[in-house]
Amino acid sequence: MARTRAQDFEEKQLAILDYAANVLATLGVDKASMSQIAGQARISKALLYHYYPSKDALVFAIIFNHLEELDSDLEASDDPAMEPLARLKFLVGVVLEHYRGAGDRHKVQLNAMSLLTDEQKQAITEIERRIVRRFAGVMRQISPRLDNRERPLLMPVTMSLFGMMNWTDMWFKDGGRISREDYAEILTTLILKGIKAVR
Repeated sequence: MARTRAQDFEEKQLAILDYAANVLATLGVDKASMSQIAGQARISKALLYHYYPSKDALVFAIIFNHLEELDSDLEASDDPAMEPLARLKFLVGVVLEHYRGAGDRHKVQLNAMSLLTDEQKQAITEIERRIVRRFAGVMRQISPRLDNRERPLLMPVTMSLFGMMNWTDMWFKDGGRISREDYAEILTTLILKGIKAVR
């Protein structure tokens, strides 16, 4: 007889993702096993399979939820009426705040995409594109000349910003002399000063 879903099924699903992300980020996706993940989550292996039928399903859920939450955070807090320079800094701050404590999930995203099916990759790519389009739109407002057919620089500049943001948690330590808010200012300044020099 099939196991019925508990009322807190989704809550437990999400909690398992944090444990799984820690194991996968620490041991590596190839070496980590479902048994080790179940042990870290303090649940039985059978219960883990009830929530996630495979390690690949876990990897997809970790990455998808990580990006979907970021997209939702940006959607909920963005104000298109804000002055573009201030808006860019604000959005950078939202991303950096979302990455606080999410280092394991982010590491899985960077290292485990190859395990996903084409359909799963497409679902993730759609979220990534929504996030990137939001930033590219602000960049276009700040410097319309970046969106030039003959020399299209809008996406290279936008993705350069994401390159800096995406590696932040690999070295940034909370509690130091530079806060996340400070670093949002630094990143925004680097991009905006750089835009002026890019030809």
